[in-house]
Amino acid sequence: MDLNGLRIAAVVLGLLSAGFAISAEKINVPYKDILQAPFQQADKTLSYGASPLQFGKLWLPKPKEQKPPLLIFLHGGCWLNAFNIEHSFALTSALANSGAMVWSIEYRRTGDEGGGWPGTFEDTVKGVKFALDQSQWGFDPTKVFIVGHSAGGHLALLANDALAKSRYQNIEAIGLAAITDVISYSQGTNSCQSATDKFMGGSYVQEKHAYVAATPKWFDNVTLIHGSQDNIVPIEQSEKASASVLVVEGAGHFDFLHPQSTAYAALLSVIYKRNE
Repeated sequence: MDLNGLRIAAVVLGLLSAGFAISAEKINVPYKDILQAPFQQADKTLSYGASPLQFGKLWLPKPKEQKPPLLIFLHGGCWLNAFNIEHSFALTSALANSGAMVWSIEYRRTGDEGGGWPGTFEDTVKGVKFALDQSQWGFDPTKVFIVGHSAGGHLALLANDALAKSRYQNIEAIGLAAITDVISYSQGTNSCQSATDKFMGGSYVQEKHAYVAATPKWFDNVTLIHGSQDNIVPIEQSEKASASVLVVEGAGHFDFLHPQSTAYAALLSVIYKRNE
């Protein structure tokens, strides 16, 4: 399903009428603009494991709701430890300002001891389960989203796979410019695609079983949102998946991380519709 410019405008008007403060004016946002975007610091930092990198940032909803939705977020960065949780703070704090409880997970990445496949994946599943068990914060257990951007989208979809047949119910996954197929993604030549082999511990020819295990399979409760001008994760990564797909015309790879972008409005519309 395509989300063209007219429908984006309708989405923004709908969000404004529902009381959301949003100015969806940016398109094809460069990475430097993400780093310069204002944000609020998290309310809590909580550890979910023994490693210094196994922690999450918790933003409590503003305004406070009786039973807010829980958004569990996984940042991207080609699975590399050169990119940490901080570049996603503008997005996660904005989502909290829209009324959601946001748990953003840091995890060991390629280059960290214990990072890469499967350690990175194991961290994210552990971090997601930790969040789901923190009922004392008062989120609505029937309105839970696992959201990830880029390589974090890949991890979010895998975490969703891991929980699909568990005791955890009422979860929806949202992939933002998500890598859905590491096998085909590893065949590309841009810098992020070239990082796939290092993350996986070898090429597809060398590590076939690992690549198959690292490819998400459960898409029944998944929405993928992708920018038409993404030159880091090709839009085919979303279009070829058996999931509901929204295409944001003119958006690039990093738009989702900026709260004044049309891509952010598209994300908020998916969450908003779930909570109508």
